[in-house]
Amino acid sequence: PLFNCYGTTLIILPEWKPTEGATTYDNTAGISLVTAGAARRSMPGVIDNKIHHNNMLQNILPKIQANNAGCADSLMLDDEGFVAETNATNLFLVRYTSMDGVDTDDRSSYVLVTPSADACLPGITRATVLVLADELGIKAEVRRVSLSEFYSADEVFTTGTMGELTPVVEIDGRPIGWTGSKRGAVTSLLQSAYKDAVANRLDWSTEIPAFS
Repeated sequence: PLFNCYGTTLIILPEWKPTEGATTYDNTAGISLVTAGAARRSMPGVIDNKIHHNNMLQNILPKIQANNAGCADSLMLDDEGFVAETNATNLFLVRYTSMDGVDTDDRSSYVLVTPSADACLPGITRATVLVLADELGIKAEVRRVSLSEFYSADEVFTTGTMGELTPVVEIDGRPIGWTGSKRGAVTSLLQSAYKDAVANRLDWSTEIPAFS
């Protein structure tokens, strides 16, 4: 209405907690995901998921489904059935180019793939991983990715500010890759590169005041 003339009201409830050495997920043992049922990531014409906004129902309902399934998070599809992200993080898969497994020193032996940002938030950690991959000489593809590609991937991991890089060892009850429900070699390589970047590239981060 025209009488709403005082701008937007934004209520923020901050939570202060220690973050050093703490991540949201188990980044060694990995996590399990379940594909969200009715909830889908909407396209920009409905709600643009590239924007951080306060309408979090699209995240909350899949998270409840994941909790009920005994999983860390829900894998979310867009309105055309392609993988978008999870309810809280971005997603990557690793595909080995040889049936003999992977040699992390041989950059031609694997490819990194992440869904395009048509229906997801293009996160800072996601962008950092793509930069690191380029610097390490790892081929990366940003494109539409089907759920079956994630099922058949050799490795899968999530990225997020609090979770950093988290191995995914199971999706919808299906074990991921050759690793026997363990963290993959490429995931481990990128985790190490990420931690090194955070520790040594001071222009990439902002120091958090000491917790007391």
